[in-house]
Amino acid sequence: MTASSSPLAKDLRLGLFLLLGLVMVATRSHHFDALPDASWAVFFLAGFYLSQGKPEEPVTLAGGSFRWAFPLLMALAVAIDYAVISEQGIDFWSHYCVSPAYWFLVPSYAALWFGGAWLRARYRGLHLREGALLVASVMLAASLCYLISNGSFYWISPNVPARSFGGWITNLGDWYLPFMQTTLIYVGIGAVLHVATTLAVHALGGAAQRSPQSHR
Repeated sequence: MTASSSPLAKDLRLGLFLLLGLVMVATRSHHFDALPDASWAVFFLAGFYLSQGKPEEPVTLAGGSFRWAFPLLMALAVAIDYAVISEQGIDFWSHYCVSPAYWFLVPSYAALWFGGAWLRARYRGLHLREGALLVASVMLAASLCYLISNGSFYWISPNVPARSFGGWITNLGDWYLPFMQTTLIYVGIGAVLHVATTLAVHALGGAAQRSPQSHR
């Protein structure tokens, strides 16, 4: 599969969009519980599967007929947060995690989307090169997402009583690995499913070509 020669059919891309949205609903709704939130991985994978991702075209948030994918996923994330907080009997705007910095989730998640779209533009099949690009792109995109989201909360949120550069660096270190580990695990699961599906499609295609009926 390549972005330029074998784009995903619209119905399949729609199915992937719905699946990614379902994963975010199932995990982000437990954002304040034990189940790890898959939102970061969802936006990265959505950027890979739903962006245009063609080398000759600029990478944008508007992926052809799926130009609505990023804003809808963004709206879904906010809606889930609102539902979870409201179910706790807390006013959404008074919650600890909701402050002017909350809206920096848009550029934070956009970084993940662009990371996935960047990978898609360079994807040429199941090769070691693609594996290395996957690791590099998700690490960089997730790190940038973390830097924006953590930095905006630390420096803008009124819930941080005393701010210092040293305190921010300490805070960055405290949460960086857990966020990265969760994102890498979910993206890794997505990568395994992608490889398995791609190999299965190739095997079925080869079997169909070898079938006697295919030569009639």
